[in-house]
Amino acid sequence: MKLKFNKVPLLIIILMITANCQHDNHPEIPHDTAFYIDYRSLTGQSDGIAVIELDPEAPNFGNISSKLELGIGVLPHHIYYNQSANKLYTTALGGSYLYQVKTEKDQIGQPKLVSATPIDTGENTVGENLFFTNDGRFFMTFMGGAGGLKDGSVGVFNANNNQLIKTIKAPIQDNPNKFIMYPHGISVNEEKGLMMVTSTIHPDLTSGFGNTCTLIDLNTYEVKETYQVADSPTDLSSPVEVLLLRGKFPQFALATTMLGGDIWIAPYNITTKKYDAFTKIFDGSTQGLGWTLEMYIDDNNRLYVSFADPGKVLVFDISNLPQLKLLKTLTADKGAHHMVFFKTKKGKEVVAVQNNLLNIPNLNSGTISVIEIETGKTLGTVNLRSKYGILPESIEGTNGPSSYMHH
Repeated sequence: MKLKFNKVPLLIIILMITANCQHDNHPEIPHDTAFYIDYRSLTGQSDGIAVIELDPEAPNFGNISSKLELGIGVLPHHIYYNQSANKLYTTALGGSYLYQVKTEKDQIGQPKLVSATPIDTGENTVGENLFFTNDGRFFMTFMGGAGGLKDGSVGVFNANNNQLIKTIKAPIQDNPNKFIMYPHGISVNEEKGLMMVTSTIHPDLTSGFGNTCTLIDLNTYEVKETYQVADSPTDLSSPVEVLLLRGKFPQFALATTMLGGDIWIAPYNITTKKYDAFTKIFDGSTQGLGWTLEMYIDDNNRLYVSFADPGKVLVFDISNLPQLKLLKTLTADKGAHHMVFFKTKKGKEVVAVQNNLLNIPNLNSGTISVIEIETGKTLGTVNLRSKYGILPESIEGTNGPSSYMHH
């Protein structure tokens, strides 16, 4: 659209007046401090996704500005952007297990949730984590697989049209040394052509527990090796997340154990083109910590790890792996889980921690803690349980991914 020169001043005046009117009635908050959260209802209503302001310096801190209901019992679980950050997805434990979410901006540029389109996952149930690759695929772990007692699968999807290409299965009944069971965490190193998934827990949280991670060929989908990530074969540690470090970072695999409460590491072996055995590099019990969950890495070789019990985020230096140097401990609430990183309006670097794990007693605070990274001071807390009758399940930025590396 072309404008004649003499119309430009009038256009500018109109825009200025409009902006001022909007600002008078609706204080404009930069949308890079607004975040998407998956949530579950505590009042029997629909679960869904919401947009919430998390800058403690903002006048509407803790307010939900947009909500999208997905249905009763859907239990949306993890929010992801695609590789180019122009599509938004959420996985789910129920409902259709995977949804593409449509968003737009409102009249003052704030993110607004519009709709969610279910994606066909075939026989695969209980959606967990996603990983988008540069070649137009994405991979999804299904902790329930097709619903068997010792099941689990990885779906391969076309990222352009969301079509399921293949379901990767490797039942433990067929080969107890190379298998996929209860997969939750997933990480990919495209340069090496490798993918790794964790074996966590049966979806009902009681019928079965895992203690391994499985390495899969990214192109042939064949299982290359299954690793014990536990103190012994009978130690049901439940590895929950795995991270294949890549790019400029030291080439190791990291894993967190949910029931073990620990961090494990495995070096990449250039001869075998696989990873060597996992060893424990951080024992949570020595620090009074348990339920190790998420891992995030910033651009300065710092690793952030959440411990749901008693609700801490530990910050490590990974410059000299396999040595892991503890730098600081941040205090959140019970159930400390997913994180997002941002700057407040006044330029403070903070991490917002979502405190809830599956509404498990004593791990379900239902809060989001906003913590200043440098000082460790909690600048603000949003109690979603008491304010809205919901529990946050996961969290992600509204302006693209809100962390440098997450799985």
